[in-house]
Formats: sequence, structure tokens, C-alpha cells
Amino acid sequence: MRMKGKSGRGSGSKKGSGSALDHSGGQRELNVRLKTARSRTPSSQRWLERQLNDPYVAAAKRAGFRSRAAYKLIEIDDKYRFLKPGGRVVDLGAAPGGWSQIAAERVQSIAGRGQVIAIDILDMEPLAGVVSTTLDFMEDGAETWLKDKLRDGAADVVLSDMAASTVGHTKTDHLRIMMLAEAAAHFAGDVLAPGGAFLCKVFQGGTERDLLDFLKQRFAIVRHVKPPASRSGSAELYVLATGFKGRA
Repeated sequence: MRMKGKSGRGSGSKKGSGSALDHSGGQRELNVRLKTARSRTPSSQRWLERQLNDPYVAAAKRAGFRSRAAYKLIEIDDKYRFLKPGGRVVDLGAAPGGWSQIAAERVQSIAGRGQVIAIDILDMEPLAGVVSTTLDFMEDGAETWLKDKLRDGAADVVLSDMAASTVGHTKTDHLRIMMLAEAAAHFAGDVLAPGGAFLCKVFQGGTERDLLDFLKQRFAIVRHVKPPASRSGSAELYVLATGFKGRA
């Protein structure tokens, strides 16, 4: 199955411990409209206008983040504090690298303390403090590669922002998304050290009971989170499981 990385392109990595936006509305509202081009479909027209009017996109470019998704991880970690100096992090579906950038800064892998291992089916430009490869997480050998790279074969945090390619059929698309989420959760259950954390993208409309049951058996706390950087009209949602109890 083809995985999609986090959207957006940028360059470089700049240090920052919090969001550059005022979530109460302090950020200047943008109102850019594009002239319709003959070669542009209505959906691509809407996407371009949304990108141009998104303050998180503009802020990410100013901060040197690879994508606006960096702010989602910043906001979640600012509240729940699971990315700690010296931590070992696996980033699934990492391209173009927004989450890996933040993880590398917060676990201090650039300085050699922590570790960030990233994987995506899409190419990702190298990042300081991040070991990455272009590989489909669902293919044979992907989990082995990740485990071989991890210090002592274990992780403290597993991140997954993977999204399956959609076909336009709601139930089918939901099943594809949940298949990736469940695969990521089982991987986390196999590699996390006691006390570890798992953050994974799902979508509103019902997280499958099997996934929640699996997480509740293995983690002390399981919660749904929707950071301010997630677009209000999006069905995107994250499940955060903390306090890993150890392998069953």
C-alpha cells in the first residue's frame, strides 16, 4: 500500500520550542484568491487557495520547517511532554520531515544525545540528527531495518503520520487508514521501552475498537487529541498513548 508523507516542502531546520502562531487569533488572516487556470481542476484550485491562506503554511516557511505539520507535533508535545532529551524516536510516514525536525530538536539527536529514525515511501531530503530511508513501512524488511538502527533495539516514542492513498469510497478509505494505524500500533508494541509513547494519525468517524482495545491493554493512558494546527474542517484526529506497560 502506498503511504503518503506529510504535505509541504521547505528547507533547513531552525530551533524553536513552541508554535509561532497565536491560536487565539493574533495571526493576521490571509485572503488570497487565485485566478482559475484552464489546466487546474476545481479541487486543486481549492487546495492552492487553502495553502495560500493558511497562516501555518506561512509560519512554517518563515521558521524553516519542512511542513506545517511540524506545528501539530509542537502543540501536542508542548501539552503532553513525551519528546524528552536523549529519547529514541521512530517517525513513520516521515516525508517531507516536519515531525522529524521537531523530534530531532527535542530529543537532542543533533547533539548526539537522542536518536530519530525516519521512514517513508517518498524521498526525503537529509536532516541533521535524523537517520532516514525511502521504504514502504508495510513491505517486508521495513520493521527489521528500523529495529536494526535503534539503539539497544528499542524506542521511547513511535510517531505515525502515515496516510493511505484514497480511492474516494468512504468505507474503503477508512479501512485503509485503520490498517496503517493498527500496523503502526503493533510495531510500537514490539519496540517501545517501558514508559514509552505512541502518537498516530486516525480520522474522525470512529477509531476501530480493536485498535483502542490493543492500546488500552498496553498503555496507561489513551486519549484522542486534535491540535489547533489541524484544520478545523478536517476529519484528521490523533490518538496518543502514553505510559507503555511493556511487551505482552
